[in-house]
Amino acid sequence: MAYMKEDILNNFDVFPKVLTAGKKTTINIVPLGGRRKFEPGKEYDLEIAALDLGVPKNFPALADFRNIKVTCNEKGGFSFEHTFDSEQEYFLRFRDEDGRKIEQFSIYCVEKDLAGRYPFIGDLHMHTNLSDGQQIPEVVAANYRKYGYDFTVISDHNRYYPSLRAIDCYKDVPIEMNIVCGEEVHMPAVFGKRNDVHIVNFGGEYSINALTEGPQSDEVGTDKKFRSLYGECPDFIPYDKWQEKMQKLIDEAKVPETVDAVPYAVCCWIFDEIRKANGLGIFAHPNWRVDAYQVPEAFTDYMMETQPFDAFEVLGGERYYEHNGFQTIRYYEERAKGRRFPIVGSTDSHSSYESNAGAFICETIVFSPENERKALISSIKDFYSVAVDTISTEFRLVGESRFIRYGCFLLKNYFPIHDEYCYEEGRLMKQYVTGTDEERADAAETIKHISGRMKKLREKYFDF
Repeated sequence: MAYMKEDILNNFDVFPKVLTAGKKTTINIVPLGGRRKFEPGKEYDLEIAALDLGVPKNFPALADFRNIKVTCNEKGGFSFEHTFDSEQEYFLRFRDEDGRKIEQFSIYCVEKDLAGRYPFIGDLHMHTNLSDGQQIPEVVAANYRKYGYDFTVISDHNRYYPSLRAIDCYKDVPIEMNIVCGEEVHMPAVFGKRNDVHIVNFGGEYSINALTEGPQSDEVGTDKKFRSLYGECPDFIPYDKWQEKMQKLIDEAKVPETVDAVPYAVCCWIFDEIRKANGLGIFAHPNWRVDAYQVPEAFTDYMMETQPFDAFEVLGGERYYEHNGFQTIRYYEERAKGRRFPIVGSTDSHSSYESNAGAFICETIVFSPENERKALISSIKDFYSVAVDTISTEFRLVGESRFIRYGCFLLKNYFPIHDEYCYEEGRLMKQYVTGTDEERADAAETIKHISGRMKKLREKYFDF
């Protein structure tokens, strides 16, 4: 999702934007060709205001407003050192000799546990035309890179091989988007009894759907090269043997009278298998409305109590309030009960074009050391993620307070710049897939030329 780039970002470049608490940092402010605000060689009053601590005249015991003198450099900007004390947003407020505000900039200070964790934005649940989506896997990935995603998963219903196809397509070009293997898991009925709880396998190294018979094996067979990321996975289980295995788990399940044993036992098995595959098992959209809520409230209650999942899809899939609104309420009520679990936001997109009103419903920001499958999964499991609701133009975030506050800063001050860098790579990715031979060659060469820009951008704006 492209976020509006406010004029302050168009007129000035401030870097780094994110710094570490207690570490002396050099802040640079560079004009970008807007109306001239500062005169080279002139000294200005700079007020550094800690937003969380209040205004000095009202809260003198807490407030942290510091005033320093800085001299404008020959480029019409500034470079100065300062040590920021605590995790919060700070305003850099320049005033003239009469005390009038000339311009104001924002930077953010983080504690040491976030230092070294960069914000990567992406999606953990979307579909292609190999299940019920509209575009091929390669184009879906390209389009979402163009829209600003750092990572995405191809998670087609019943099918793992489309994600492998998308990854394989770009293996010879050094794209900086991370395409993650995955699937939405729908196991077959157990002696006629269905489990319709939707589960996403994000990043698992082998397919859960393909452990037994179904659309995946019907379409591409049971060869392990279609069932796994590295060519290794458990042996295929014939359907009759799989049913017997599930029935044993169902018989052993001890659940309340209000909870159906079949879906719960099968869900637990799926989540366990995803963990064995080194993936992230996501409990998806219980408040999706079909004939009724997709998952009964009593069943969701029990899932939250026992937490067999790795992460909860708190946002995603539909645009009506009862979907994301009720799931958000559920998350905060569970937190009030002392239950803590990782959360994600996803589009559950079935078309990657802007004409689809649901193409940009939700996203996830993951604070991770690197944009790599294992690092993303580990970071989410360690609670370094926040879900972003982008149904309306005014975004909303769901998660823990410190990440919401940090995420808001990033969505206003970093991601609009970041998205401009993503756009060109995404456009080239699509050209590489769908263009003529000459266009494909040109795209591949240009991708190689621009590869590494995103890493340099992070190093510029994050002083870790």
